[in-house]
Amino acid sequence: MTRPPAPDGCLSPGVGMSRKEHEGPEPEVGNSPFFAGLGRDDPPGEDPDRSEALPTAPRSGTEVALDGQASRYFASLDASVGGLQQRAQQLIDRVNDSRKEDHTVMSSFRESLLLKVSGLAEQLEERLFHLYGLHNELIQERLQELAEVMERVGQAEAELRQVCRTVEAAYRDLCLQPET
Repeated sequence: MTRPPAPDGCLSPGVGMSRKEHEGPEPEVGNSPFFAGLGRDDPPGEDPDRSEALPTAPRSGTEVALDGQASRYFASLDASVGGLQQRAQQLIDRVNDSRKEDHTVMSSFRESLLLKVSGLAEQLEERLFHLYGLHNELIQERLQELAEVMERVGQAEAELRQVCRTVEAAYRDLCLQPET
């Protein structure tokens, strides 16, 4: 059964692994005496990979019973492995579902946070404009006062020039008179 690729951030069994790496190495049937005669069409004792044939003993009723027990054992083992794979898949599905829920929660949190930050930024902007208005009024008052002071300074300067001209004229008159 082919599974669709997992969404970003979700687990998928065997991602980055070959099927053999995921399920583990398969046992070599011909090299272990435990697996002798299981899963092969060759009679027990004959191994085409070996140059010499091993002597075969006639099969007794006990060996047939062992083969039946081994078949039941492997059927049970296959069922256990299948159950473990199913449980692992359920865990992966739960993790993926949990991640999707977390993503949904984070998205709604982000939206809520953006709304709050936007509202706070608007309030701050309104306060700044209010403060700018107050400061503008103060600056206008100070500029008006400065203009009045500059006008008085200009008048004082004109009066001072007049006084200087008068003093200069008086000094000239004194200097031009003959000494007696």
